[in-house]
Amino acid sequence: MAAPWAWPALVLLQLLLLVPPPPTGAVYEDQVGKFDWRQQYVGKLKFASLEASQGSKKLIVATEKNVMAALNSRTGDILWRHVDKGTPEGAIDALLIHGQDAITISNGGRIRRSWDTNIGGLNWEISMDGGSFQMASLVGLQDAVKYMAVLKKNLLSLHYLSNGHQKWVEQLPESEAVQYQQVYSHGTGVVHVLGIVPQSHLSIVTFNVEDGEITRQVRVAAPWMRSLNGACGVVGEAVLVCAETATHSLHTLGLDAEEEMRQVPLQVRELAGGLRVTLQAPPLPAWLASALAQETGAPSACRLRLSPSLPQPLSLAFEADARPRVVSSQPNPAAASRAQFFLRLAPSHSALLQYRNGLLSLLRDFPQAGLVTFATTSEKTVAAVITCKSDVKAGPPVEPQPASSVGQAQEQGPFSCHNQAYAVNLYLAETGQRLLDTAIMFTLEKSSTRPEQLYIQVFLKKDDSVGYRALVQTADHLLLFLQQPGKVLWSREESLAEVVSLQMVDLPLTGAQAELEGEFGKKADGLLGMVLKRLSSQLILLQAWTAHLWKMFYDARKPRSQIKNEINVDNLARDEFNLQKMIVVVTASGKLFGIESRSGTILWKQFLQDVRPGSSFKLMVQRTTAHFPHPPQCTLLVKDKETGLSALYVFNPIFGRWSQVAPPVLTRPVLQSLLLPIMDQDYAKVLLLIDDEYKVTAFPASRNVLRQLAEMAPSISFYLVDSEQGRLAGRRLRKDLTTEETWEILIPPDVQRIVTVKGKRANEHVHSQGRVMGDRSVLYKSLNPNLLAVVTESVDTHQERTFIGIHLIDGVTGRIIHSSVQKKAKGPVHVVHSENWVVYQYWNAKARRNEFTVLELYEGTEQHNATAFSSLDRPLLPQVLQQSYIFPSAISAMEATITERGITSRHLLIGLPSGAILSLPKALLDPRRPEIPTEQTREENLIPYSPDVQIHAERFINYNQTISRMRGIYTAPSGLESTCLVVAYGLDIYQTRVYPSKQFDVLKDDYDYVLISSVLFGLVFATMITKRLAQVKLLNRAWR
Repeated sequence: MAAPWAWPALVLLQLLLLVPPPPTGAVYEDQVGKFDWRQQYVGKLKFASLEASQGSKKLIVATEKNVMAALNSRTGDILWRHVDKGTPEGAIDALLIHGQDAITISNGGRIRRSWDTNIGGLNWEISMDGGSFQMASLVGLQDAVKYMAVLKKNLLSLHYLSNGHQKWVEQLPESEAVQYQQVYSHGTGVVHVLGIVPQSHLSIVTFNVEDGEITRQVRVAAPWMRSLNGACGVVGEAVLVCAETATHSLHTLGLDAEEEMRQVPLQVRELAGGLRVTLQAPPLPAWLASALAQETGAPSACRLRLSPSLPQPLSLAFEADARPRVVSSQPNPAAASRAQFFLRLAPSHSALLQYRNGLLSLLRDFPQAGLVTFATTSEKTVAAVITCKSDVKAGPPVEPQPASSVGQAQEQGPFSCHNQAYAVNLYLAETGQRLLDTAIMFTLEKSSTRPEQLYIQVFLKKDDSVGYRALVQTADHLLLFLQQPGKVLWSREESLAEVVSLQMVDLPLTGAQAELEGEFGKKADGLLGMVLKRLSSQLILLQAWTAHLWKMFYDARKPRSQIKNEINVDNLARDEFNLQKMIVVVTASGKLFGIESRSGTILWKQFLQDVRPGSSFKLMVQRTTAHFPHPPQCTLLVKDKETGLSALYVFNPIFGRWSQVAPPVLTRPVLQSLLLPIMDQDYAKVLLLIDDEYKVTAFPASRNVLRQLAEMAPSISFYLVDSEQGRLAGRRLRKDLTTEETWEILIPPDVQRIVTVKGKRANEHVHSQGRVMGDRSVLYKSLNPNLLAVVTESVDTHQERTFIGIHLIDGVTGRIIHSSVQKKAKGPVHVVHSENWVVYQYWNAKARRNEFTVLELYEGTEQHNATAFSSLDRPLLPQVLQQSYIFPSAISAMEATITERGITSRHLLIGLPSGAILSLPKALLDPRRPEIPTEQTREENLIPYSPDVQIHAERFINYNQTISRMRGIYTAPSGLESTCLVVAYGLDIYQTRVYPSKQFDVLKDDYDYVLISSVLFGLVFATMITKRLAQVKLLNRAWR
């Protein structure tokens, strides 16, 4: 029995349990995804594996972005994803699939991992010594696959698939001279390693699976061979087949017993009796060949082998300067490879061949085949071929090709179709016979490019027929998952994993808003015309308002889940507060996207065909949507990495259409581009391009523009940076549109190199020109719009001698405003330059920590010129305040918030390696924070100085929507002063809104409209009643 004093305690405990816990800082469930969205990507595919079953639900992929992932085959969504390091250390070198396990080898063969493909869990991870990784292969023994062979430059190792442990490792003989490139096993208890000495001989080393002992070592002469990869493949019972373009022939070698290669010409046809001749006449039809074989009086030994039942004679040739490729198939590592293989003769010409019992035969020729591959399900192996849609109906497989086509040059360059219409067809690998009703027709967009990779998921239907799905990847990193007869199940734009440039453009006005622009018409229309114009615009507004009310009433009757807000280019319009914008994105593959900012829907896309990999991009907005009826205009400057030449592309950012305006042709490399505030008669800003001869090209170059440039030439200056020579120079425009050098700064390139040159954003507005001090005086900011922040880093990487330099330079005069050096510090350095302050982050090698340093520039308590700023009229240097802070984490990207008028407080948006985005108030990085607070500093609301800047989880603006491998953050103002639009990009893309000073100009979502309205109506009703009562009272008083 409980003691009497325990009863009050139990009652108190029960009351505490009934009280709900206090609220915590978090995102409400109904707010998730309301103002933000995230799109996840994996990058361009490097390896892919599709399950061979009709009900399979996942695709296992490994990409060039060092990502291992599983995709849902029904929707294309990411089931699970693992992102490795973005450096070459995380590169995935091989992907092997065994049952429900996926084995990856990365970092040059140093790391091997096994993944559970169902949930993405890590089964095991093994590290080993580094080396030059060449190849990995599954090894079967007695109809079971238990091992994995890893080939490196100088050794071969065998590992257990169950735990990754090493069974044995052996050194390869003559590894300094021989380039070992391939490893092969087919369940006979041995592993063959193939190596080559270019233009000399082929080396084959055979190892015993059980103990790693070398059982056979053969050297075969091959003076014509340069490499094994691609040009050679193993088919049938361990037969190596290699292609030689010089003699238009194949070479075969049995790995188990033969010691000499056999040459098989591709242009030779056989006669009975073993005689071989080259035929130049066109082949006879099958019915005529059969008749001649029966009625000719010649002896049977001299008759031509023209029976259609025999293998088709060879009549093939390699294209000039073509890279041959042998595509073989080994469905089961514990069994032999298929005897059939593909031989690529040209980029758009392949042949299906068979090598069996020492005989090479042609099963089918594909003169217009872009991509070929094999796939196996149960006991059936099929060959898949992509052709142009018009070339689907080919002749029967047994009819030979005309002899006149031998050696005929095919279309140069990669395979592509002029109408972007393609077809995927299946053929039986054993006979080359086309399977009926298996064609998948698909058409790519005109703005897209050619298919680049093909993967097949084949399965058996209930009627034992073959069904399949196809995964196609194009050169612009588009993934298409296709199903018969041509249905696109899903698509993924994986080029968005490499965003290199981004801009946000305001949406155009609605039809009603456009009518209001010209509501009163023109004076030339007369009074009556203006009145009619006013009435017509009001009718249009009434019609739009009625349609809006009807839509609201119609949607209110539906469940919320059934309401579809379809977004397309035609119904895009600017919202009331300009929160919805068009995000124009440029990717590294040369593809442009128009993305609607509210939902993340891709509205248009364009592909630049002539852009090479590694090119640099700069996207500029020349004309916004504010100049109705002129369409908006964006200009993309593309600079080729190899040649240095540049090209301009002009397009409409809202609709994604190429502009009718022809940009100038740039014949010289462009060093600098400058977007001036000068506009032409169509309200397009003028773009200045400076080439390597310091000549200026203006776009547009109308007479009005040239006249304005001549008038404003003395006030137009620009800077040039040469990082290799450590040179910064300033140049000024002359009236004749030539340039002259005004200043030059040399930084010794053998001591330090220029890392970053950062200026201020052109669309940045500063609301306050000073700060009110505690004693009521004003400390005026030094707002130099021409100020450049130049960051340098030491060439010497020794920890004791590294340093980071920051130099503030006037871009017009070349005057060094401030210069400081952080000793024993190194990069990477991230810089933000805004208003009168510069914040940069670096690694302190001495203290082994990340640090922030902030610089603020002030003119003092007296302002030199309050009306206009001029770099030529600055007699005194500004006061520079500097302070450093400790940050507990490295950062991936950093940017400052921006608003329309600059009234809202500034925040720093810091991207962390964890994928979180931290919103850090600039007030925490104030160099004027006092160590000991005084009355004046309290009056000024300065936070006491603390060297540590803490990371609080409630400051993360993306809660759990992390961005993998973040590379940049873009901010743009909205129509609301309190709201800043943010787009973070890396491997993923994330868009949201931030409110640095809270939403002081917007009512909250939980604002009680019903209560306020009820109170107002109640007050109005009470006022009317009391007024009536007062009138009655006065009337009664008057009658007394």
